[in-house]
This record gives sequence, C-alpha cells and structure tokens, in this order.
Amino acid sequence: MIKVTFPDGSQREYPVGTTSWDIAGSISPRLQQDVLAAGINGQIWDLMRPLKEDTELKLYKWEDPEGKYAYWHSSAHLMAEALQALYPGVKFGIGPAIENGFYYDIDLGEGVQLRDADLAAIEAKMAEFAARKEPIIRRDITKAEVTKFFEEKGDEYKLELIADLPDGSITTYSQGDFTDLCRGPHVPNTGYIKAIKLLSVAGAYWRGDEKRKQLTRLYGITFPKKKMLDEYLTMLEEAKKRDHRKIGKELGLFAFSQNVGSGLPLWLPRGTQLRLRLEDFLKQIQKQFGYQQVISPHIGSKQLYVTSGHWAKYGADSFRPITTPQEGEEFMLKPMNCPHHCEIFKALGPHSYRDLPQRLAEFGTVYRYEQSGELHGLTRVRGFTQDDAHLFCRPDQIKEEFCKVMDIIFIIFKALNFENFEAQISLRDQVNREKYIGSEENWERAEQAIIEACAEKGLPAKIEYGEAAFYGPKLDFMVKDALGRRWQLGTIQVDYNLPERFDLEYTGADNKKHRPVMIHRAPFGSMERFVAVLIEHTAGHFPLWLTPDQVVVLPISEKFNDYAHEVAATLNAQDIRTQVDDRNEKIGRKIRDNELKRIPYMLIVGEKEAQEGEVSVRVQGEGDKGSVKIATFAEQIAEEVHRQLNAWQAEAK
Repeated sequence: MIKVTFPDGSQREYPVGTTSWDIAGSISPRLQQDVLAAGINGQIWDLMRPLKEDTELKLYKWEDPEGKYAYWHSSAHLMAEALQALYPGVKFGIGPAIENGFYYDIDLGEGVQLRDADLAAIEAKMAEFAARKEPIIRRDITKAEVTKFFEEKGDEYKLELIADLPDGSITTYSQGDFTDLCRGPHVPNTGYIKAIKLLSVAGAYWRGDEKRKQLTRLYGITFPKKKMLDEYLTMLEEAKKRDHRKIGKELGLFAFSQNVGSGLPLWLPRGTQLRLRLEDFLKQIQKQFGYQQVISPHIGSKQLYVTSGHWAKYGADSFRPITTPQEGEEFMLKPMNCPHHCEIFKALGPHSYRDLPQRLAEFGTVYRYEQSGELHGLTRVRGFTQDDAHLFCRPDQIKEEFCKVMDIIFIIFKALNFENFEAQISLRDQVNREKYIGSEENWERAEQAIIEACAEKGLPAKIEYGEAAFYGPKLDFMVKDALGRRWQLGTIQVDYNLPERFDLEYTGADNKKHRPVMIHRAPFGSMERFVAVLIEHTAGHFPLWLTPDQVVVLPISEKFNDYAHEVAATLNAQDIRTQVDDRNEKIGRKIRDNELKRIPYMLIVGEKEAQEGEVSVRVQGEGDKGSVKIATFAEQIAEEVHRQLNAWQAEAK
C-alpha cells in the first residue's frame, strides 16, 4: 500500500500501482470525469501513470493552469497526428502548450506551403482522431532506441533535440500511428478533446535562430465544450476591434517607420500627450512617497554591464557594442537602468543607516535586440521606456518598502480601472539553494517580508517555489483586461546581487560597513507595453483626465466657425483640451467621425447657442445631454477630472 496525502492534509491508502485517475474515481465519478492531470509531489503527471510510493497529490481540472497545460499539450499532439496523416513525410520541431492554446513548428518539405484554406481539413482530421478516443501512452525509452526510431523516420529536428538529452531521462508518447519525443503530461486519451479551432499560420526559425531554417508554425486552441470555444472566438473578434495597433492609428497616437527602424515607435503629438500624462501621474505619486528623480544616459561603457552581469546574461539579446576612435573603448546602448542607478547611489555617498531608504526613479529608455519576427506593435519593441525605480534600503526595511510599492501599484490600477488582478510570489527552490546568492538569513527575511506584506494588504498571492531570480525573490502582478486576457504589468524584485557587484555600502548603527538591499520596481513595466494594454483594455475610451482630446466643438455650418473657436479658446484657457471640427461637412457626418475618434464630449453650436453663450452637449456613446452655458460646462468637466484624480490622490496621502 502507499499513502496519498491530499491538499487539505487528509490521507488515504491505496495499492501500489494505483493511478491518479483511479483515485479521482474513488472520490467521486464527477471528479474523475473532470480531472485532466495530477500534481505528484510538486510535479505534473499523467492521470494514468501508476503511483509507486507515498505521494502528495493534487488533481487538476480545466479551471487550473496545469489542467489546461495537459489538455493543450495533448491537443498539439493531436494536431501533429492529423498533419502526419494528411502530409506524409512532414517533420516536426517543437509543439508546446502556450497561454491560450498550442502550436507546432513543422517542416512540410520543399515547395509545400500551408494556407489558411487548408486548416478546415486539418481540423476535420483532428476531430476524426479525437472521436476514436485513442489512448495516449507514455513510454520510457533509451537514447539509442529513440535515436534509431527518429533516424528511420528521417526527422532531423527530433534527432537534434535528442542529442541534448541525457540517457535515462527520455520519454515518448504515442497515440494511433503517431509517436513523439515528449516529457508530457497528457490527458488519458484523445476523446477528451472536443471543440477544435486552428487559428493561424506563421513562420518561425528553428530554435529561434535567424540563421537556421524557417519552419511553419501552426497555432490552435481546443476546449472541452463547444460553448467555450464559441465564447473564445467571440472574444477574439472583440480583441481584433481593440487591437492597439488599429486604434493607435485611428487616434493618431503612434507610428512606425522603416526608415527609422523596426521596433522603434514614433510617438505622435496625441500619443505623446497621453504618455506624458501617465508619466506626470506617476511622478506625482512618487513625490508623495519620497522618490527622487534621476536621469542617466542612453549609453554606457561596456564594462558597466560586465560589472553588473548584464553583458553575460543579456549580451546575446543586446545591440552590438559601439566602438570609438579610441582603441579598446566600447559603449553599449543601455539594456537596463539599474547599473546606472547603482553608480548614482555610490556618487551620493557616503551613506549612513539613517539615510536609508533612498528611492531613485527614472523614466529611462532601454534598448534590446528582438528578432524582427517577434516584434509586435508596442508590446514587443527594440526601444522602450521603463518607469524604473530602485530603492536602496536596510534589510529590516524591506517589508515596509514592499508595502509602499504595493500601495503605488494599487493606486495606478484603481485610477485606470484595472480592477481584476492577481499576484504571484516567486521564492527560491525549496531544495536546491546553490544557484542563489546572498545569505540564508537575508533570503529568509526578504521572502517572509513579501509574504507578510501581501497578508497585510489583504492581497491573495500564489506562491511559486523555484521561480525567484538568482539575486532575490519577487512579486509580480498579473492584470486581467476587459476581455479577460492576463498581462503582467507591475513587478517588485529584491536584489542582493548588484549591491555586491558594485560594492555598495552604508555605515550601520554599529559603525560597521554593510551592504544595502536593492529593490527594483516598475508599476507600468514599460510605457510602450502599458499603453498598448491600456488601449486594448479601454478600447481607446480613456479616462477623461488622461485622454488627449477631451472636447471637440462642432459648428453646424461655416457661419458659426468663429463662435466654435471662441468656445474652444475659452475651454483651452481653463486647461480643458479642446479642438474644433470646422470641416465643410454636415453635422451628422461630423458627429459620426468624432464618435470614432472616441472624444468624450462633443459640443454642437449653432445660432441659438451663439446668441445665448451656450453649447449643446453630446456625451460619447450616450447622445444628447441638452444645452448649458460655457462656464457651466467648464465647471462640470473640471469637477469630473478632479473627482477622478482626487480618488487616487486621497489614497496616496
């Protein structure tokens, strides 16, 4: 017999060889029907894999990320099985589950291309194999055996992957006539896969190397119920309407130019207004929390990043060093702000324990090389500005500083209506401690500080062991937007590494030298990515305090253009951002066009309004609200902006 411990601490005994699927059935038939994978002593396993020793067991359903992972991983294999049947001789790269669905990189051979029109046939073949309920069978296999299998199959991509694997750790999974090199886990059989949709075809270099062959990448998604697929496809259609690239072009926020370079956004006047307001918004909050603004150059000596360790870690993803006429002198486009901030902290010294914490903040632009195929609007670029801050504090101050940074993140999320978010605490591996730097005492203190800070703030946070950076634990915030998509925005990280590398110190109360602890903090993450997420979350309907154009005045004919400009001048003088649409168009056309521009308020002016010093107010998406005096309208706008801003200002205080 083996002893099985469940998440609630209860225990049961089962015969050796019992499967997680059997155990689910012993609890309830419904659970057995719903469960997709198992957590065995912290690892994800197939449900049908026999248990041979005492086990801590978790059962994962569709609602769990681990359940979706097994389901979509199995779906990738189902798609590969269908491709093998339809395209004899196809070769396979990798086929992982991703956040929403799965993909497989494939080589169809010379001259064969996969088009969108081909996807329906592949879907049909997947449905055929799913209906057969083919068992998905795991097998431990020697390196020699698996090498021989894929040599006979002629699949050089799998052979390359096998070459990197140690003997004794290799497994394959088979279903029907398809066998794949794979670690798993998978659902018990193909019948679990119900609703199928292949989404798109793209290109991908083998192993992400631009010098290697470009393979075909086929994306798909599956669900246990057709209704779930229908809801997802509806969400995708809405996502297309909200695409920040589309809306950014419509609103004139940003642009890209091949003459400037791929992945290097140009901020247009309206987009610049939006971005600067976000920056000013955070600067005001930071001022109340005791931050000092700093500025660092866009380049730095290569040696600076060698010292920090970024050259070793990010050198391959950075732009090539810049040489100067002086032999041996090399500079780099800045990939990170933190090494510069370490030097600023050092320049401000010597430091006493009484001086800490010191909070240095900068909207610093950094540059990293991304492959052209990975670039995507503002979410994946080569030059981006981080709302970076680095806090230098004593170990006993970590918890308090964490709480204050969390307060800042909460204020930002509330002001911008990101109400649905989750937090993840990333801690050290519970067993392997060799890869982490810093003393056991400091790590214990930092990890406990993060856990206690979340508890004090009433923030439920998922703990992930082994996910900490080598230099310290961290707290990440995942926001769900209006469509339910998850985005990582805020992050707070503890760092023992850079203070050591840069020999940073302060004099303690004991009159001895001590290392400060460094906290990295970026509530927005990057301005580019945050604006992209904000555009898609709001569909371009920004809060009144933030939107580039708050009001547009629409004269009903040319006779009232002068009055329209007088109204605009009056409002602009009161810091209400106003423009005039005096095109020679009918008023109905002007209203429709400005609705598309998502301007919150439209003021219609004609003879009556001009005579009485009034404006006829239309609210975006709500229609006519009647006529008011210009001064009254200005007061209403000021009050609305004040109400929106006062909420976060009061909270910040």
